[in-house]
Amino acid sequence: MSDEKKTGQKLEGEGSYTASKKFQKDQREFAKSGKVDEKAREAADAIDGAEGDDLEKARKEASDGPNV
Repeated sequence: MSDEKKTGQKLEGEGSYTASKKFQKDQREFAKSGKVDEKAREAADAIDGAEGDDLEKARKEASDGPNV
């Protein structure tokens, strides 16, 4: 029996339309929530704070892509 028949869900793989729609919906809701400025300030404080070096290291590693 295929996974689709077991779960009732169609496997979409990369480029999942379902995940894309959910992401877009969640982003619109967040933008309308009024919390964007608050979260931007929190992010700026984190970058300028004690965890700033770790965040910058993680950003650089992520931008380099996987180390295969």
